[in-house]
Amino acid sequence: MATETETETVEERRLVPQRQARAGGARVQQRQARKDSWTLEEERIFLLTLAECCNVSEAAREIGKCRQGAYARRKRRIAFARAWDAALEEGYCELEMMLMRASLFGSESEEIVMDGDGVVKSRKVKRAPNLTIGLRLLQHHRARVTQIRAAKGRKRSGPDSADAKARVRAMLEEIRRRRAAAGE
Repeated sequence: MATETETETVEERRLVPQRQARAGGARVQQRQARKDSWTLEEERIFLLTLAECCNVSEAAREIGKCRQGAYARRKRRIAFARAWDAALEEGYCELEMMLMRASLFGSESEEIVMDGDGVVKSRKVKRAPNLTIGLRLLQHHRARVTQIRAAKGRKRSGPDSADAKARVRAMLEEIRRRRAAAGE
């Protein structure tokens, strides 16, 4: 079993490819990994958090790194930039769907508590979280996500696309059908 100092020595000896600028262009050189560089686990957590919230600052904070470091890494590493774009697109789609659900089904629900005799004991109105942040994030990332989708050759599937409108119409028709069946 390796001791802690032996493990550190092995980690210190690990070499990673890095670019070195030269007068005649850049060349790749094997160097020791920086002690403050990102681990694969940190990169994975950053991308998962970015997909959840579409917020680079929050994703960087989650792994204890700064936002500027994340953007610098994106600039240096093509694979990370591609994974970033995929996470951003996924998060953007989630935001679109969350806002669409809120607009279709409302953002309030009422909780009614009854006693044993069936008499209303209390009523509580629950409100969904403020959608302003979601709208701002959608607005902020719309152009970038459109570029990502165009680069992938996907047809436009935003909230105002023909496909999205058709899905909304189908959902509304299903709601009308259910309400009619329930006698509302």
